[in-house]
Amino acid sequence: MSIQDIRDPAAIHAAMAEYDRVGRTYFLEKYGFGKAREYMLRDPANGRLYDSKAIVGAAHGYAFPERGHLSATDFSGGEVTVEHLLSTLGFEVVRIGQDWTRDEVQATVRDYFEMLRLEATCQVFNKSEHNELLRQRLRARSKGSIEMKHQNISAVLDQLGLPYIRGYKPRSNFQDLLREVVLAHVQHQQPMMQTIVDAIEEQTGPGNKTYRGVLVEPPVPESIPTPKRRQRLPRKLDYAARDERNRILGHSGESWVLGFEENRLSEASRADLAAKIDWVSERCGDGTGYDIMSFEEDEVTRFIEVKTTNGGSLTPFIISQNELEFSEETEDAFCLYRVFEFSNSPRLFIVRGDLNQALHLEAMDYRARLKSISR
Repeated sequence: MSIQDIRDPAAIHAAMAEYDRVGRTYFLEKYGFGKAREYMLRDPANGRLYDSKAIVGAAHGYAFPERGHLSATDFSGGEVTVEHLLSTLGFEVVRIGQDWTRDEVQATVRDYFEMLRLEATCQVFNKSEHNELLRQRLRARSKGSIEMKHQNISAVLDQLGLPYIRGYKPRSNFQDLLREVVLAHVQHQQPMMQTIVDAIEEQTGPGNKTYRGVLVEPPVPESIPTPKRRQRLPRKLDYAARDERNRILGHSGESWVLGFEENRLSEASRADLAAKIDWVSERCGDGTGYDIMSFEEDEVTRFIEVKTTNGGSLTPFIISQNELEFSEETEDAFCLYRVFEFSNSPRLFIVRGDLNQALHLEAMDYRARLKSISR
């Protein structure tokens, strides 16, 4: 039995259809093949990639039911066998595993920023459709590899302190070329980036006022190496600083947390404590080191500092020296409430105790006065 006996493209199409139905893992296990390391069959209609040798092995069974499929040990793969057969039958074979080219990276970055713009301006878009359109251009890239590249872009934006697309959690281990292209795009498209940040900042109301299920565990960020030299961007693009200066967003976030606390204590049958919650920053202004005084169910005081963003859970935020020192003094009585995705569907996580122990802190500003000069 030889793969060269396969003369009808319909057998290849049948194997591809089965691959789509059952998924890659089951298909490879069923026919006894490993994942392709070098060559993949590509469907030009939708950009999907298939393990070329496994497809040919399965196709033999479709072409010759009485003989059955071929296993991985029945024939060799590669350029002169599988690739030659598929090309002869009119199929496209692409080589994988190579570094992304500048053109591929630039196309992916442009697509990412278009999705970020649509998300920031509350326009509906479909990530899968964007991925599929990219695959039609990036012939050797799979759906998974493009998704990973999108997460890599999020990691670069996170390093720059800029917003990134919800659902594309930052993933490191990216090419230096990717960072270079993202940075160039941000610098050359500053008006567009400012439009994105402005649009996100303008959304100051909560996406909903339902508190059920909003409390989540603090995210576990992937360890992303800090660049050797901090990249300086225009202050108008400093997302964390803009969150801090956005008084309406901050006020709305505190009001939402006030409602969350009242709901939490009421559900714990402590309506008496809910009635005693004090919105200190509203009554006295900033400077106390916390925003809201609430209570544990056993009446112990809980000091709450609220930090609100329309960005994701890993968006950086600003902590003042006063807030930092207050967290040291009050220890476990201090709670940082990080409210995120506020305008979409608010959620929060809580960091309790000394913030020095839980946060990576980066010095940004100093209070300066002239030194005395010895004569």
